Amino acid sequence: MPIEVRRFGVGFRRPEGPPGTHGLTGQVIHSDRRGLISELAFTRGGAIAPHDNPNTTWFCVIEGGGWVVVGDERRRVAAGEAVLWPAGVTHAAWTDHTEMRAIVVEFAGADDSTLGSILEGAARRLGPGDARQVARGEGHLVERPDHPDRQDRTQGEPR
Repeated sequence: MPIEVRRFGVGFRRPEGPPGTHGLTGQVIHSDRRGLISELAFTRGGAIAPHDNPNTTWFCVIEGGGWVVVGDERRRVAAGEAVLWPAGVTHAAWTDHTEMRAIVVEFAGADDSTLGSILEGAARRLGPGDARQVARGEGHLVERPDHPDRQDRTQGEPR
């Protein structure tokens, strides 16, 4: 099976958002009956107008920063933070003097109750005689060899 690649970012975005939205472009990366994944780019002063929808959504800031409102709560957000937009709750996002990029993951429905029908039968159950059956919690990550030439010790993390 070939690797599927979806392009997004500069050159692939178009105006997005509910009525009243401005300074915002985006690109849908994936959409099906389970949900939607998209990238949004806010200009300085860009805003998603306050709205709600029936789906649970995660707004994941990947670059820059701005503001979000969820219900009556307002909060500054920055790259590396994800904000939950619960189903049926009014939410919005905007920027002041900076730009912001976010990945939005919107799930179909208010919670995972619809997943039962989607995932039903997707995993093969292992029976008592199946040699591949393992006890719950068995396993571990393979240790990664320490390569000094691949690590900048002043940064504290592998490159």
